[in-house]
Amino acid sequence: MSAVKYVSCPQCGARVEWTQASTFRPFCSQRCRLIDLAAWASESYRVPLADPAESDEIADPDADADPLSKRRGS
Repeated sequence: MSAVKYVSCPQCGARVEWTQASTFRPFCSQRCRLIDLAAWASESYRVPLADPAESDEIADPDADADPLSKRRGS
């Protein structure tokens, strides 16, 4: 028989058995599950966006133009 796998609850860090009997996996309880759901609903989890002023690249207004048209003088 294979060894039981344990994971950490994403909310509180408690050890959780990764089995069918663990109803709230990967969370340890309904409470931790609801705390996480509330964080998603309130948009607390966000991917940080780079500030355009901090960008290393300089915007080129003709970047989308056809490169051959620049050579032809169009």
